[in-house]
Amino acid sequence: MALCTALGAGAQGAYPNKPIRVIVPFAAGSTTDIIARAIADKMGASMGQSLVIDNRGGASGTIGQQAVATAAPDGYTIMIHSSSHTVSPSTFAKLPFDTVADFAGITPISSLPNALVISPSKNIKTLKDLVATAKAKPGSVNFASAGQGSATHLNAEKFKMAADIDATNIPFKGSAEAVTEVLAGRVDYYFSPIAPVIGQIKDGQLLALAVGSPKRAAALPDVPTTAEAGVPGSEFNFWIGMMAPAKTPREIVNRLHDEVVKALASPEVKERFLKLGADAWTLKPEQFDAYIKEEIASNARLVKAAGLAPQ
Repeated sequence: MALCTALGAGAQGAYPNKPIRVIVPFAAGSTTDIIARAIADKMGASMGQSLVIDNRGGASGTIGQQAVATAAPDGYTIMIHSSSHTVSPSTFAKLPFDTVADFAGITPISSLPNALVISPSKNIKTLKDLVATAKAKPGSVNFASAGQGSATHLNAEKFKMAADIDATNIPFKGSAEAVTEVLAGRVDYYFSPIAPVIGQIKDGQLLALAVGSPKRAAALPDVPTTAEAGVPGSEFNFWIGMMAPAKTPREIVNRLHDEVVKALASPEVKERFLKLGADAWTLKPEQFDAYIKEEIASNARLVKAAGLAPQ
């Protein structure tokens, strides 16, 4: 027994001794993907092994979630996911995993606001204009989301309820596709994380009518919150965080937590996050687990109030 214990400790002490696979449950170019890549190189350099991004988009993130839930809990498969993680239990009638029991929270990485963007070709200049247009012709307005039940979808649903408008969700596999359709004018608006649209906003290709967060975004200081623009009660917190299979050794979970904290403190990552409009945000693993449980409950109430039928 003593020999086995010593060997186990030695194996854990050697972690990591090969590349770490980071599953991102959304397509390349999504905000979750961009944030993951922003810290992966820095963490890899510190840990002496590469963190390899593996995009597993589709089904509102649940395909990637299942891949992590069923992976070996050895620290060599981890997940960087968004708030959608706490939405899927309410929007899917049945999941092939348990959102709480099958995952170990490592830490949030960032919180970042969604910007309600629209093509200038729509000739809608303010949030009040959008609400008035939607109310003038109920059901004629639509919005993009990065998948049914995704955080971008829930943000839009919360806004829709607060504004008392009728608008239709058009789901896509990720932000990249959603942004393309809004740019083309085929979809009316999108509550997009700032990262995929900051360039188009600055270039005038997209107009940001508001941000869905409780406070203004540092990257878009002149853009009001939805509450400031006349729709109180529409705030939504969008976050991105790191998780692992549930039975991953606590020593590895804590090591990964510490490496994320270290990466976020680096000047390079701070500069990158500033450009993305992202705020660094961390919690201890046990705190993150508790936060996830609380948010699953609050999102369940939102999904019920929005009348979303489970898939």
